[in-house]
Amino acid sequence: MKSFCLVALFLTFAVNAIEATATLDLWPGKPPGFQVEGTPEKNASTPGKGETGGRPVIRLTNVSKPQIVVYAPPKDKANGTVIVVCPGGGFGILAWDLEGTEIAEWANSIGVTAAVLKYRTPTSSLKEKKWEPPVQDAQRAISLIRSKATELGINPDHIGTLGFSAGGTTAGLTATKNGARMYEAQDDIDKLDCKANFAVLVYPYILWDDKEKKLSANVEVSATTPPIFFAHAADDKISCENSIQLYLALKNAGVKGSELHVYESGGHGFGTRDVGNPCTTWTKRCEEWLNKRGMLKK
Repeated sequence: MKSFCLVALFLTFAVNAIEATATLDLWPGKPPGFQVEGTPEKNASTPGKGETGGRPVIRLTNVSKPQIVVYAPPKDKANGTVIVVCPGGGFGILAWDLEGTEIAEWANSIGVTAAVLKYRTPTSSLKEKKWEPPVQDAQRAISLIRSKATELGINPDHIGTLGFSAGGTTAGLTATKNGARMYEAQDDIDKLDCKANFAVLVYPYILWDDKEKKLSANVEVSATTPPIFFAHAADDKISCENSIQLYLALKNAGVKGSELHVYESGGHGFGTRDVGNPCTTWTKRCEEWLNKRGMLKK
């Protein structure tokens, strides 16, 4: 009981480590297509198990009401750039703190607004396109943010996606769809572009078909695809070919400004936590990349 209470206390602290500016529902009613049904949204973590960097992870599941939770940096630091943060979790859960709120905290430290995406999950049981409902949610989030640019104090041309693992799939496909909406327009918000201006993918998966030795058929790369920053560990159980091959496809398509970092070790699911490997320095490299792209200038 004592250890359970300590875990519960830590989870409460993790959720409140930074304060949300706003929580916005994505859809005017039910989201299009796939619906999450059954038990209410919950944290599926087991106390004492599944820790990363010596700390527990909040694992949200049964997310039926997609939202973005917005975290804004101090006004004197804000530069107007926004990242839609897509936590990973195999399309079964969302690693809400590890790959969500902790990423928002880093983003705020460099003056970037973070919109942590609570996309529909689980979709892992879908036989085909388990990524489609999350991508729909991410596209809607981008259009919604653009509709509130003045209210949020952001630059509508400086909106990117950032994702991990399955969230990396979501962020990557949202970027490579290049504004081709995956659902029918719902209202005036969808009159605004859902194209990402850049993307950051950290250990993404199912972007590369290892059996066929080619990019997934769902990945569409052209000269107008936005630049992408990649971070992956070579010893990840999710092959780093997912990052390497998409990077090469971007390069071969003439997309300028992408950057690839493959670290010797680090495994999978490290987020920004100290796991004893240089892989967690990816945030510094990403900051440098964003700055070079002009995304950190006020």
